[in-house]
Amino acid sequence: MAELLIIPPLILGAIIGLYELILVHQDENFRGSHWFSHGLHSAGWAIIAVFATMNAEFVYENLTFLEGIPFLNNILVFRVAIGLITVLKVHAASAVVKSTIGTASKGLKETWAQKKHGHIVSLLEL
Repeated sequence: MAELLIIPPLILGAIIGLYELILVHQDENFRGSHWFSHGLHSAGWAIIAVFATMNAEFVYENLTFLEGIPFLNNILVFRVAIGLITVLKVHAASAVVKSTIGTASKGLKETWAQKKHGHIVSLLEL
């Protein structure tokens, strides 16, 4: 039976979520934006992703269907997949926000290479 970690993933996930919340505020810092509501989903996902990566063995024991999915039968690949999902989530979340005048606001609609904070957050979650 795999050991279940609860407190360390919650603390580390909250720290990473707070970091991403600060970055979302910097990206969406314009009048009338809803940066806090956009940032809350980031904090929630960070906690879930860190919990899943730190308890990967526990997740595999309880979600046995993951072993049947090609390429996900390796725990390391599972952890990397969570990181890639995080990069996609951060990029998609910043691409959907429009300013009040209908154009992309400061810091949004960046290319994949410019989305440094998305890569940093996903690496922290591994």
